[in-house]
Amino acid sequence: MIDAIAYKFQTGTQWVHLPEKYGNWRGVCNRLRMWAVDGTWERVFTALVAQADAEEDPAWAVSVDGGWPAGGPETASGLLTATG
Repeated sequence: MIDAIAYKFQTGTQWVHLPEKYGNWRGVCNRLRMWAVDGTWERVFTALVAQADAEEDPAWAVSVDGGWPAGGPETASGLLTATG
């Protein structure tokens, strides 16, 4: 599921064009929306930040775009990008 979501946002493809190897595009899209609503992404982000802080690595940076563009999540360019 994570790979499918990452593929969608990395490539910018429309949900309907998600490769079949990731399963039904509607299911992936719905799961992404559910996770956004129920706080799953916030918990993941919090855990990643806590892990980076625990490792005391000053070389990490996190960028989060918390909003959806006017077209909704189908048109979003990215969810979460962490580098370090």
